[in-house]
Amino acid sequence: MDIWRRPFGNDHTDDPTEGQRPEEHLSIGLALGGGAARGFAHVGVLRTLAAHGIRPDVIAGTSIGAVVGGYYAAGQLDVFENWCRQLTRRRMLGYLDFKFGGSGLIGGERLTDRLDDTLGDATFADLPLRLAAIATEVGTGHEIWLTRGRLGEAMAASYALPGIFPPKRIGGRWLMDGALVNPLPISAARALGARLVIAVNLNADNFGRGTIIQDHGPDAEDDAMRAQRMLARSRRGLFGAERLIHRQFFGVSRRPGLSTVMIEAFQVMQDRITRSRLAGDPPDVMVSPRVGRVNLFEFHRAADIIALGAEAAEKSIDAIQESIAALT
Repeated sequence: MDIWRRPFGNDHTDDPTEGQRPEEHLSIGLALGGGAARGFAHVGVLRTLAAHGIRPDVIAGTSIGAVVGGYYAAGQLDVFENWCRQLTRRRMLGYLDFKFGGSGLIGGERLTDRLDDTLGDATFADLPLRLAAIATEVGTGHEIWLTRGRLGEAMAASYALPGIFPPKRIGGRWLMDGALVNPLPISAARALGARLVIAVNLNADNFGRGTIIQDHGPDAEDDAMRAQRMLARSRRGLFGAERLIHRQFFGVSRRPGLSTVMIEAFQVMQDRITRSRLAGDPPDVMVSPRVGRVNLFEFHRAADIIALGAEAAEKSIDAIQESIAALT
């Protein structure tokens, strides 16, 4: 089922239906949520939609959603997918330029260099559809919709996870990860003109998370761990500074490190915000890849994650086509 559309920003088109069936035009929007490595599922969703002739006029993306949406809009989804599928644990570590003393544990230059190498000086004005990359302003908490300027720069701002990547300065504002304010930007897709919004929620598969434990307190294991801490404190001088930093960042047995705490806190916050915003502004169709068991930093699992996205989109095709038929 091929959906007729006019690309945004173009005054002329070779579409033979131009001017013949304007009443049948339906502006389709995609809201691509954040979720780090889980965001590779967006690739599978886009591939499946295209296979069924469904192509968006509008994309609003947060964090990894902005990255995948941007590559798709720039006509370089193949380039991005090939890069994803070649990632291994070692290659991914090669992109992480750790820096201490800055505003993020990772400098981020190697990843931004990758964006620059593939996207060059491509801007939003060069795209054949409407695109917004969602970011959060440092200091004010404003939700910023990046819709102008260089594409790669906007992507880097949208995925600048606090504490991990430093914020990016764009247009006089310091910006960080958009998932802090809008993990699933349905509202942005509608505001940009989408009449039908398909949302890809990467946090819908978190079964068993976010419930209430009504009665909780210490147990015998807490006392044992306290004794271990007292013993470790007496031996602290035996550890070198580098080893102490490693233990603090990655954690030790039965005790999470800084990186785990930061990622878990971000995931809890993102899940709660998504639930809240969905209650007030649900999409027309929700695509929910089963990626709950994928760690946010398991970028080496791209092939599996892309397949999960394709599977979820295929299950939603009937609902999408029914919605399209109802609105045309």
